[in-house]
Amino acid sequence: MGFDQHVLACVLLRALEEVEAGEATATEATGLSRAELQDILIGSFPTISAKAFALEKVTDPEPDLEEELLRGLLLAHARPGEEASARFVKIIARRAMRNDHLWQDLGLFNRAELSRLLATHFPTLAAGNTQNMKWKKYFYRKLCEAEGFSLCTAPSCRECNDFESCFGPEEGESRLAR
Repeated sequence: MGFDQHVLACVLLRALEEVEAGEATATEATGLSRAELQDILIGSFPTISAKAFALEKVTDPEPDLEEELLRGLLLAHARPGEEASARFVKIIARRAMRNDHLWQDLGLFNRAELSRLLATHFPTLAAGNTQNMKWKKYFYRKLCEAEGFSLCTAPSCRECNDFESCFGPEEGESRLAR
């Protein structure tokens, strides 16, 4: 429970930054409904005022096709019957639409935290990333495989000219470092 709360706190902080900057509403930033956000705030962070997230003014998010595909992939590998896993499906799919490494988009401190989150809530999906591919790249590879095609033109990763794009280090600063 403690680690999940840590992840939620990181995600909520990133969402709050986007709300305050006028970049997104809380539901747009998290992919969660207003009711889900209220439940999280009340259940896990009762000292945080929902007013900070302007929940009274928001509508529930509408995922686009790409986000729906990611949700489907994550949901297929989520722990059955786990409410937290179902919520992380929405959060991860929404935050994956951002431009940075997924761990940064979630506001986590490093990639290891993202790997732990995925192993906890999506164990079969996480276990399949045996070559330590970058998570967003891995998700899209899995989506392509499910549709019967490949994004890659190289016959194998060892022969690819763009190997670092998929497997290189995920360096950078945590968004919470500032």
